[in-house]
Amino acid sequence: METNYSFNDTVLIQLDDATLPGDLAVVENAKGLVVFAHGSGSSRLSSRNRFVAEHLQRSRFATLLFDLLTEEEDRSQSNRFDITKLTQRLIQTTYWIEKDERINNLNIGYFGASTGAAAALGAAAALGDIIKAVVSRGGRPDLAAPVLADVQAPVLLIVGGKDEEVLALNMQAQDMLQGIKDLEIVSDATHLFEEPGALEMAAQLATDWFRKYLEPGKQHPLRQNQP
Repeated sequence: METNYSFNDTVLIQLDDATLPGDLAVVENAKGLVVFAHGSGSSRLSSRNRFVAEHLQRSRFATLLFDLLTEEEDRSQSNRFDITKLTQRLIQTTYWIEKDERINNLNIGYFGASTGAAAALGAAAALGDIIKAVVSRGGRPDLAAPVLADVQAPVLLIVGGKDEEVLALNMQAQDMLQGIKDLEIVSDATHLFEEPGALEMAAQLATDWFRKYLEPGKQHPLRQNQP
């Protein structure tokens, strides 16, 4: 289903163990909701994720960028790499979305960067068909290796061609994924996609993936004949 109104709202996401700030943007006739999971040392204010979010909004996708950790928690390096904690925060935030009548009619996808990609894949594995699509940019899907085979949602891995170590890890993770999957290499990009045009290409690849799998009425090809 689509929403027929638009708004930008700063939200407080009430979870069992924390209250996390977020920025929710819903465009008119939104085709779906993309929830962002940022990487270690970053936040909902990440300029790269906001660039991608604005690109998605122009293509009529709603977006939610939120902090996975409180300010106090983020001071600890161990929390930034606690994939279990980050995954649980994303799962709980997804349940919070399902209680918000303004957006709970939208299909949900995840966009994860760096360690946030591991959280996105872990949450997708746990939530099954609640999550319709996942995109990873410069991600560390290897940190979710134990559950990659359980991910049902179509997964797109976007990696910079010059980010050689992370590219190797993504290629290994691609082999572990059992569902619909693809690996796109942005040839001249390094880990942060700072090269001219690199982030634009990543944003377009993500948008195309969500158009393919997140819009209402879209079915996963492998499941079309299932009851």
